[in-house]
Amino acid sequence: MKQTDFVEVKQMQVKCVLCDQIEDIDDDALQAKRLRNRKLNMYLCTPCNERIAKNTKKRHKSGNFHLFKEKKDTNDYL
Repeated sequence: MKQTDFVEVKQMQVKCVLCDQIEDIDDDALQAKRLRNRKLNMYLCTPCNERIAKNTKKRHKSGNFHLFKEKKDTNDYL
């Protein structure tokens, strides 16, 4: 008798924050690790991510997109 080794691939269920679509991603994936360790990270499904990226690039090209950097006070004593 041959003994075959079965590798169990664990899946993590994630929900898109925009469209509430539930997807399975590989538990060992970098994105799954980031979602587990950093609770403030949000998951976006592929269609939502592509839509936001396309609209952002369109705003960059139009010139109406401004990133406001946080003003930090410098302390001369530190």
